[in-house]
Amino acid sequence: MKIIYGLSRIKRYSKPVVALGVFDGVHLGHRRILKDTVDKARRIKGTSMVVTFWPDPHREKSLYSLEHRLKLMESIGIEVCIVIKFNKEFSIISAEDFIRDILVNKIGAQYIYVGRNFRFGKQARGDFKTLDKVSHIYNFKLKLFDIIKINNQPISSTYIRRLITKGKLNTARKLLSRPVSVLGTVIKGTSLAGRLGFPTANVNPHHEVLPPPGVYAVLVIFNNKKFKGVCYIGTRPTFKHQRQKHIEVYIFNFKKNIYGKYLEIQFIKKIRNERKFSSPASLVRQIKKDIASTKKIFPLHF
Repeated sequence: MKIIYGLSRIKRYSKPVVALGVFDGVHLGHRRILKDTVDKARRIKGTSMVVTFWPDPHREKSLYSLEHRLKLMESIGIEVCIVIKFNKEFSIISAEDFIRDILVNKIGAQYIYVGRNFRFGKQARGDFKTLDKVSHIYNFKLKLFDIIKINNQPISSTYIRRLITKGKLNTARKLLSRPVSVLGTVIKGTSLAGRLGFPTANVNPHHEVLPPPGVYAVLVIFNNKKFKGVCYIGTRPTFKHQRQKHIEVYIFNFKKNIYGKYLEIQFIKKIRNERKFSSPASLVRQIKKDIASTKKIFPLHF
């Protein structure tokens, strides 16, 4: 997927089919829009494109980082993604100017796909109706996608974010159509886990919502390969309580140096809550139990 950062670098592509939105989480509703965008572009021998915004105009804590979203968009088949920096200068562009100057004159959109709750332009005044009013003037076709509901609950990034922070990972998984995951960079830690006999990769998450503290059975994706492992999220209360949460993952049968690399951690099942142990030795015994529990879980899921 070609990623274009900023409006000055946009160039013309053949028959652009453009999906508009933030697509935080790339959940079931988003995936429907993106898949239809890809399918339409293939049918007309055009180009599937996404126009998205960063930082999130809603000013909420992101469910997924920009890098994470881009990876998922690429996996769906999107060919080009234009990332517009959402700053003060961009925020005062009117909805009508955004349509004319960017979608029509710069991109040359022939088809525009949007969700029903998508808003854009100065003070978020633009919506599907705004696009519909000028579609015949600028000669583009418009497709509106209704909000998907499961058990009468509208699927939204805000709702999924709430589910994850409350630890309701199975429900969130259904709405995402894949396991809850975190993308992050492997950083140097204190090597504490290594001294206990379980070397872990310390992960710095990319502005993403985390599940509650505890120990989880996980799949780790590195270089497009999946590895099984155990992930710990917490403040290490056995040694020295810290405010900042740590994310550490012990990857089974893995010994590569991956400092500075990206890892995606997919949360399969929670093993236990975080707790303080009386001694390092008792913690080690529990870690061995956690690993054994995790290895029993995987054959049931895969």
